[in-house]
Amino acid sequence: MSRGPALRLVEEEGDPDAEQPAWWGRPLAETRWTAELVRLLVDPVYRGAGVPRGDGRPVVVTPGLGAGDQTLAVLALWLRRMGYRAHTAGFVTNTGCSDRALDRVERKVLALGRRHGRRVALVGHSRGGHYSRALAAQRPDDVSHAISIGADLKRQMGISRPTLYAVAAARRGIHVAGRARAAACLTAECTCRFSQAFAAPFPSERVHLTSIYSKGDGVVAWEGAVVPEAQCVEVTGSHVGLVFNRKAYRAIAEALALPERTG
Repeated sequence: MSRGPALRLVEEEGDPDAEQPAWWGRPLAETRWTAELVRLLVDPVYRGAGVPRGDGRPVVVTPGLGAGDQTLAVLALWLRRMGYRAHTAGFVTNTGCSDRALDRVERKVLALGRRHGRRVALVGHSRGGHYSRALAAQRPDDVSHAISIGADLKRQMGISRPTLYAVAAARRGIHVAGRARAAACLTAECTCRFSQAFAAPFPSERVHLTSIYSKGDGVVAWEGAVVPEAQCVEVTGSHVGLVFNRKAYRAIAEALALPERTG
């Protein structure tokens, strides 16, 4: 039996030089995101056909590692057309301290909750999916739905070796800039508020957690996206292209339409 990506991952320390079997991902397959975008734009789901409409709920979308709000522009526009109040969190490039990033998302969620008088939904791609899980676990009274797209929800560093190198570069950058809140920032050993919330038991009785993943993901090992506390939805496509994936959009619409849980 061949070994799957999760069995070939570097250990979660996030150290690219660790003597562990490495999974190099599928970088060439990730170039198909452009075709996935084109296919979305001509698919009926992009016009809202055959999927539930929104009820005006505020939704905060968060990007993956190294990405900014602009990468989610198509998704945010679609959510607005579907009847949701979609907002970004103000990321230029998502490469900073995770704890500071979670603070940013939390401030946005609390502000929207006060403005609209209701709980907020979170939709996060890749690293943004970590924020969705962590903030929902920390603030179930303020978050109604947490949707993760292409994120390992079991551990923070279930990623390909090239991506681990990118994390290592980001880690050096935030330490040089003095923006790290802990010496172990951006590693599995970090014990910041974000890391604790990410690892905490998920309040499934209060918040809907949905994990959308692809076995063709060339960046994140898909096995980590399959967790018992979430409704796990498999689609086909690349990691980058998940933010333009027509099947993922259908899954997002169906997840957001689930009635709130009150516990």
